[in-house]
Amino acid sequence: MTDTASPNLDRLTARGRAFLGTRHAIMAGAMSWVSERNLVSAISNAGGFGVIACGAMSPELLQGEIAATKAMTQKPFGVNLITMHPQLMDLIGVCRAQGVTHVVLAGGVPPGPAIAAIKEFAKVVAFAPNFAFARKLLRSGADALVIEGSEAGGHIGPVSLAVLAQEILPALPDATIFAAGGLGRGSGIAAMLEMGASGVQLGTRFAASAESIAHPNFKKMFIRAAARDAVASVQFDPRLPVIPVRALKNAGTEAFMEKQREVAGRLERGEVELAVAQLDIEHYWAGALRRAVIDGDVENGSVMAGQSVGMVSSEESVQTIIDELVTEAEAVLTSRAPASAA
Repeated sequence: MTDTASPNLDRLTARGRAFLGTRHAIMAGAMSWVSERNLVSAISNAGGFGVIACGAMSPELLQGEIAATKAMTQKPFGVNLITMHPQLMDLIGVCRAQGVTHVVLAGGVPPGPAIAAIKEFAKVVAFAPNFAFARKLLRSGADALVIEGSEAGGHIGPVSLAVLAQEILPALPDATIFAAGGLGRGSGIAAMLEMGASGVQLGTRFAASAESIAHPNFKKMFIRAAARDAVASVQFDPRLPVIPVRALKNAGTEAFMEKQREVAGRLERGEVELAVAQLDIEHYWAGALRRAVIDGDVENGSVMAGQSVGMVSSEESVQTIIDELVTEAEAVLTSRAPASAA
């Protein structure tokens, strides 16, 4: 692992680094089919904090993935669990048995029993879409928060990171908060830290890295894309609340609209319950993402990417990416620091 001196960055990320147990307070966003043993271990070995994306994995598959990741790194890493997974408590049990130190809960309101179960053996990280929810999560037992702006890839909220940061960071100065969404340069990281973030979370910059198992077609699409190409999905029917997804526009984007129409029709006819309908949409996305990431069908699959995709210009190693982010952030912070503190 390269260790470039970064005193100003270290000072602002002291809380985040202590929480994660890492050299740098750079969390990896959990990306289904992408955030597996190879990428997760590479990020942790490079000084960041890798996170396994459990997604729709069974408890048995998750157990194998955690064990395989532990065999590839001795550094800390976490596991991201989707709250609507029908076997959520079983997955938490797997994390406990495998000695996982950090569990990230995503995809909805974290159930109280899940938070309580995780806190018996690990730290809980949750996503906060606004200040009121952030405060509620902390009171419910979350040890740290991720505030993720709508610029991010995959499932997103309705508000930009710039707004969330202004709303939440000054109001919760004692909380451990990681900023996410649209971050692709060290200058952006520096700005979030100066506003009060304890660290950052990035996904898109790592998706096309050398260690990512994503298909070459997937990586090429990232490298060629501009920020405006990463568009958010449109909700077809308000009776079927679907969390928007940001991905590169292609034929798969239109196919998702058709899928929503189909599921909404079944819901209206009483053929399925709301929870089942929502899970059907989630399974659709998981399959569409696999087609793009694993099979390389970037026209019909889902190429989930954040708007920072325009900052991905080549396939680089994870170590190179992290070193570059750290060097850029430190340079910005040093240029702003008083001469006596530099």
